[in-house]
Amino acid sequence: MRIAIAGGTGMVGRRITEAADERGHETVVLSRRRGVDVLTGDGLRDALAGVDVVIDALNVTTQNARRATEFFTTTSRNLLEAEERAGARHHIVLSIVGLEAADAGYYAAKLAQERLVEASAQPHTIARAAQFHEFAGQVIKLTTLGPLTLAPRMLSRPVAAREVGHHLVDIAEDGPARRAADLVGPEEITLAAMIRRQYAHDGISRRVLELRLPGTYWRGLASGALRGDPATARIGEMTFEQWLDSEDHRP
Repeated sequence: MRIAIAGGTGMVGRRITEAADERGHETVVLSRRRGVDVLTGDGLRDALAGVDVVIDALNVTTQNARRATEFFTTTSRNLLEAEERAGARHHIVLSIVGLEAADAGYYAAKLAQERLVEASAQPHTIARAAQFHEFAGQVIKLTTLGPLTLAPRMLSRPVAAREVGHHLVDIAEDGPARRAADLVGPEEITLAAMIRRQYAHDGISRRVLELRLPGTYWRGLASGALRGDPATARIGEMTFEQWLDSEDHRP
């Protein structure tokens, strides 16, 4: 199978590409580094020639709802239109467990992306996953002030990006399903606890202050909706502690 990965050089995109390559699929990485700009559409038509499946793992770093929505809807529309012309048979978009509870900012943009894909004529699957184990490190970089790290209250069941990559390739092999089972991790944990564990593992002495913030977005993160429903979800195998000890975590 020929699989195109939008955002294939990103944190999750690399894992998707690795998983597809391991299983003997032919992969096409869609990124500006490879001469393809999904946001403008430059190079997209030629890159999708002969592609069977497109996996959209694109991301943008902003909490501004307007900017994020413009990014996700524009890139999705460009991909869907190019896929239809190329004859691709399956569009997969990576999304987030519990979006509806935090329908503001970045999450509102991901919901808009889901609705655009659902309304399209292209055979598709929306694949929601919980926050990644790698998310703790991203927050550390953004919210650390000297000896203090601020962590918004967030309760979830985090999953390894490597397992997300394999999950998305499973979906590609299974064919369009409109909505896949959510993928969540094997344990329930707060973001603050993840950061504290990471610091302890890496031998870093720094205080972590958990904050409850106002607004729809932050209340949604604190609500526990991001845990998904373990009774119906697919459960990942790697705990956060196991991930810390793995080659995927590099202090």
